[in-house]
Amino acid sequence: MNFYKQYKAIVIASVISIGMTLPILATASPGAHGPNGEHLDAAQTSQSGSKQTSPRIEAKSELFELVGNLGGGELSIFIDRFATNEPVLQAQVEVESGGVKAQAKYHDDMGDYAVDDPAMLKKLSEPGEHPLVITVLAGKDSDLLDALLKVEVSQDDHDRGIHWEWWALTAFVVLSLITIALVRLRRKQQSSFSLGGKA
Repeated sequence: MNFYKQYKAIVIASVISIGMTLPILATASPGAHGPNGEHLDAAQTSQSGSKQTSPRIEAKSELFELVGNLGGGELSIFIDRFATNEPVLQAQVEVESGGVKAQAKYHDDMGDYAVDDPAMLKKLSEPGEHPLVITVLAGKDSDLLDALLKVEVSQDDHDRGIHWEWWALTAFVVLSLITIALVRLRRKQQSSFSLGGKA
């Protein structure tokens, strides 16, 4: 078997090893998905009782108190009067974060104020802590409320990071084995040529 046939055999063996390794990684890596898209480690998550919830905000002042939730393509905010817990309806509400401002639209059916500005939602959806300043103007009363929105890394982003690391590790190991095998074959071939020339 000459050098090129040996090289071809090594490449074929490497491809087969990768094909055999991927199913193992798919089932063994954290956050792996089943045939229906479910998380295979969901049982561990349910046993621990921890689950990922939508990012929330809370704030209060002498006049108002509010709670908010980021999800469903909007930041939804409910506002009450601090002293009486009376809902604040038909007010003017503005949200500011990191130099980005957006008006909140009042929903008659829900009684909440929703921010659906694309620039604001894009900023608030980024993982990290987002300080918010909410301006409330209700009749003759107005106030500024400070809140902090904490956004954690999503499970999908976490899974993609893990899968990428396993791919990189597998590729590195396979390429290292190919390189070592080729170097040994080349040395062996050179030594055989040298012995043949001396003979």
